[in-house]
Amino acid sequence: MRKKGKVLFNQAQLMRTIDRLCYQIIERHEDFDNLCLIGIQTKGADLAMRIHRRLAELKGSSPRFFGKLDITFFRDDFRKDNRILQAQETEMDFLIEERQVILVDDVLYTGRTIQAALQALSNFGRPASIELMVLIDRRFNRHLPIQANYSGLRVDAIQDAYVKVELQEIEGEDRVIFFDSEKNSND
Repeated sequence: MRKKGKVLFNQAQLMRTIDRLCYQIIERHEDFDNLCLIGIQTKGADLAMRIHRRLAELKGSSPRFFGKLDITFFRDDFRKDNRILQAQETEMDFLIEERQVILVDDVLYTGRTIQAALQALSNFGRPASIELMVLIDRRFNRHLPIQANYSGLRVDAIQDAYVKVELQEIEGEDRVIFFDSEKNSND
């Protein structure tokens, strides 16, 4: 039996939120020549691809450097249990040395995913700056001092609650759902 949650975003709301995030990038970064847009595998990468395409539609150009970053072996919990890891491919054919980076993920919760992403990024050079963009910012229960520069929606929820982002590319439907509780939460 599938657990019922509250829909925070439907497809239309998700698209409007992506537009708003794109306009915020345009306001902060007039010139995209030195800008890298990097999505954390898997859903952060799909979200980053949508943002990249939408920026091209809205501005007529998009960040010159686009990449997908796998953080599987940089996580501090990858040896916690006996599950088989499903690593994704890192697709970055450029260095980030002295470039501005926008790191994209679907949900910011404890901050541990972002910490792992920052460690993984260090293999690609020393950027001039790194900004964080997330679709959902779960403000409570942060384990690390990490905050988003851009967020689609801030959600205040107790630790047992979780937010699930479903994307057309993976689940076949665009929506964001809030659940009161679940053993496995986003981070």
